Amino acid sequence: MPAAAAPKSHLFAAYKPAFPKVTWPPLEEVPIVERGSSADIRKSALLSAADKITHLSSAIGTEVSGIDLRELSNEQKDELALLVAQRGVVFFKNQDLNIHEQLDLGRYFGPLHKHANAAVPVRPGLEEVNVVYRDGSTDKEGYTSLFTKQDLWHSDVSYERQPPGITSLKLLTGPQFGGDTVWNSSYALYSSLSPGMQVYLEGLKALHVDSSNRTPRRAPVETVHPVVRVHPVKGWKSIFVCPAFTTRIIGIPKAESDAILEFLFSQIATNPEFQVRFRWEPSSKSVAIWDNRVVTHTATLDYWPATRHGLRVTPHAEKPLSVQEYEERTGKKAVDRLRDREHWGLDTKAPAYL
Repeated sequence: MPAAAAPKSHLFAAYKPAFPKVTWPPLEEVPIVERGSSADIRKSALLSAADKITHLSSAIGTEVSGIDLRELSNEQKDELALLVAQRGVVFFKNQDLNIHEQLDLGRYFGPLHKHANAAVPVRPGLEEVNVVYRDGSTDKEGYTSLFTKQDLWHSDVSYERQPPGITSLKLLTGPQFGGDTVWNSSYALYSSLSPGMQVYLEGLKALHVDSSNRTPRRAPVETVHPVVRVHPVKGWKSIFVCPAFTTRIIGIPKAESDAILEFLFSQIATNPEFQVRFRWEPSSKSVAIWDNRVVTHTATLDYWPATRHGLRVTPHAEKPLSVQEYEERTGKKAVDRLRDREHWGLDTKAPAYL
């Protein structure tokens, strides 16, 4: 008789979380190649290979069916980078890529980030992998005893000098229900503001702080980034603050800073018009790829005592550019995504969304 299949807890034991006591040097600035800059705006190579393209909302989120991420050509990867820059997050189901293939895909988009205090796999040599893991041994209240739901919204490690760009998460195993991830479009948040507020925020910078209380593998950092950043490929403006790591706006009274951040944080956490929610498959097949420069996200912690186990690969992106810095450096005008209509409606298999 054939041997019984190993339980998933055994299949993925090598990727369970570990917190090695090692010391890494501070991060140095690294050069970035913007892959989306080389892409055909129509994304013909990528979209012609897909069975179906489904936009999940007008603001954010697209599901691509019929593509194997292991088989993408460089041309298709460039077009994927452009699609993710436009749609914020792109979902793929029925994906069989292993962690080494996921790492290879991530390296195409940029040098990989090594997280200073989050879990890495038990298996040695995978320090560029971030383990996302919770199971029945975790307190039922979990993070909710320490943070509000709003506090958990974040752009990954936004406190780094070069925060991440095109990031991937593959779920190895998940609960039968619950454990969804919700993404928020920072383009849409910017577009929702009055012209006066947009202009005001474009002149501000905010402090992002590594707030982990876990012993770090690299010294904690604090970095100042523009409140409104510009995507280097699209030239679109987005709000770049997050409840988890942004602590104050520089150069204005604390009461004013607190009021502005609370307003922006509230819009991130509560406005459904900016959001898309993805239900992960319980099996090891779903992959999400998002651009940390233009979205925030949070997980829903509604699955205790089930296990949710995934692996994240996080490439660095450029040092965030303010509107002024982008325009001075490129000679181009940064724009509100909703005003850049000529770049919409070009997908051969999908309707236009403005």
